[in-house]
Amino acid sequence: MATDYYELLGVPKGADDAAIKAAYRKLAKECHPDRHGGCTDKEAHFKSISEAYEVLKDPQKRAAYDRFGHAAFQNGMNGQGPFGGGAGGGFEGFSDIFSSIFGEFMDPRAQRASAARGSDLRYDLELTFEEAFAGAEKTIAIQALSGCETCNASGSTGQAAARACSSCGGAGKVRAQQGFFVVERTCPGCMGSGEMIADPCTACQGEGRALKSRKLNVNIPAGVDEGTRIRVAGEGEAGIRGSAAGDLYLFVHLKRHPIFERDGTTLIAEAPISFTAAALGGCITIPGIDGEKIELKIPPGIQSGETLRHRGGGMSVLNGRGRGDLVTRILVETPTKLSKDQRAILEQFRDTETGDECPASKGFFSRIKTALGG
Repeated sequence: MATDYYELLGVPKGADDAAIKAAYRKLAKECHPDRHGGCTDKEAHFKSISEAYEVLKDPQKRAAYDRFGHAAFQNGMNGQGPFGGGAGGGFEGFSDIFSSIFGEFMDPRAQRASAARGSDLRYDLELTFEEAFAGAEKTIAIQALSGCETCNASGSTGQAAARACSSCGGAGKVRAQQGFFVVERTCPGCMGSGEMIADPCTACQGEGRALKSRKLNVNIPAGVDEGTRIRVAGEGEAGIRGSAAGDLYLFVHLKRHPIFERDGTTLIAEAPISFTAAALGGCITIPGIDGEKIELKIPPGIQSGETLRHRGGGMSVLNGRGRGDLVTRILVETPTKLSKDQRAILEQFRDTETGDECPASKGFFSRIKTALGG
């Protein structure tokens, strides 16, 4: 009679996913056959707890097991499917066919290398507009898995070489048949590396990598924008036991600027001017993003909201040459504090108005007069 899956893992029937996962990992380490000299009893027990975990970690399988017990998986994952005995069943031929078609994609060595490769890392980097315009060299601090210094990233404290995992035969993956389908998953014993360490390093538990902080100098090209992603190859987490490291991805975020807004390579600024400057025209000076002063000519009669464009005064073009433009939006400011003499001058000006000075205003009120019947 088959042993109850919950009893195999030593957890109650109502255990949550975290408890089931923790119990399985503990038992998998204790019962792995490579830790017991290839003992057949330990190997059989290891396969049993792996089978139990495969069912209980899946909500649908677990619900079926709770209702029907082992009968729910007859002709399923125990290897007695309709295509013959063994975990692979009749799908072994399919695997060979796909391997010949897709080559390295189905190569177990390529799969092991992918499983052992370190994870990619993300770092959010904040820059000023000036740094984004000119480019910059930044020093960042990251905390990630790096090569273990105690064992020189080998994962072993002794001289004994790593040997192929007995559970997966060095493939890094194990198979289980479920009805008509064969499911392939990462080997829980070697965690996909295909190898087992005889004398695991106590500092890194045999992984060949440990968590530590490090500083890194990175070059930021001119012209980066909000959300720009920069890949730094090989600066991610270290791989298992000297395998290839992952990559580091920098995501750029721009600080707010007191003067400029940005639209691609175009810089946008707002410049309030007095109503007399708007009426008579003149010049204003604003600082450029490169530190140079930019002089803008105000044409007489400019209206609030109109823009002035300065060619080549914008942001650098990323991975290219040249710069965008600087666009200045004019805001005509109405005076709120007038001296007695200024008020008298404006009143005198008002007395001389004919309406032709402000044609838009004149036209608007003429249309209102017409709409109201004259």
